[in-house]
Amino acid sequence: MRDEQQDFERLRQEHAIYTDLARTLTSSLNLSEILENVMKKVGELLRPRNWSLLLLDDEGERLCFEIVVGEGAEQLKGCHLKVGEGIAGWVAGTGEPLLVEDVRKDPRFCDRFDDISCFKTESVICVPLQNRGKVLGVIELINRIEQDLFTDTDMRSLSQIADYAAIAISNAHLYKKAKWLAITDDHTCLYNTRYLYDALDRELALALEEKSEVSIIFLDLDHFKSVNDIHGHLCGSKTLKEVGFLLKELVLPGHIPVRYGGDEFVVLMPGTCKKDAMEFAVYLRERLNAQPFLVEESLNLHITASFGVASFPSDAKSKDEILSLADTAMYKVKESTRDGIVGA
Repeated sequence: MRDEQQDFERLRQEHAIYTDLARTLTSSLNLSEILENVMKKVGELLRPRNWSLLLLDDEGERLCFEIVVGEGAEQLKGCHLKVGEGIAGWVAGTGEPLLVEDVRKDPRFCDRFDDISCFKTESVICVPLQNRGKVLGVIELINRIEQDLFTDTDMRSLSQIADYAAIAISNAHLYKKAKWLAITDDHTCLYNTRYLYDALDRELALALEEKSEVSIIFLDLDHFKSVNDIHGHLCGSKTLKEVGFLLKELVLPGHIPVRYGGDEFVVLMPGTCKKDAMEFAVYLRERLNAQPFLVEESLNLHITASFGVASFPSDAKSKDEILSLADTAMYKVKESTRDGIVGA
């Protein structure tokens, strides 16, 4: 009778946890909040001494301790292990859950993290976080608080909870990707004009508040039509992508590189005065002129651009005005020498 009561209480507790997790998934896209809730429920139901959630990196090669609870947690947070290393690495590599009653008898166990955290692992349950057949990470429980060993029932319960966590991670990734696509030019991977206008509103307001400056460099590739006419639109399209990669590489932290449209690009430079922006435009021009494009196609094209520079509040008093002045300055170069720089 006592065992039946315990089983019933366990089922009741599990049902309450699953209901709460389902409610959390439908009410929040805050991944940290959801995962913290998941790990809290794991602790309540399965009562491990230590437990952790590890996520795979974008390359799918390393696991990182994202959430760690228990003794030595601070030492482990942010640590990495390779897929295949230790029990967590084995589970991530195979996608199979694993229950190990005595880790000293299992050749897959790695004591590196016991040394880091000054903790002794005895038994482990580790389950994969999987969504649509893809492993996203693992949840690992170490040593029960009670003297009892972990059971197959515990592993099944943990696998159920892991399914909720995997859905949350997948949803968060999709949401992040959707947000990124909304503000990004999908061809060059630079920011798009929607993001530029929002960033200008934000940065100009901040500049007024802090009595600082904001500058813009507007650049248009010279004779770009001839690249399409001579080498074809595929080569022209790839050239634009390579220019985008070059801009991302060259801009300084805090700068915002934008594909404005066609073969026009903008660099938004918060906290930058006109003089510094002009100097940076010189640097961009020199690097652009020195860069060969379409090397893989054995074309080694060399491209120049016309640059216009404007600043707020010394030149312009509004978002529309700073864009217009930089654009007008750029066209002064375009209509005369090309391959040059003019300030508003």
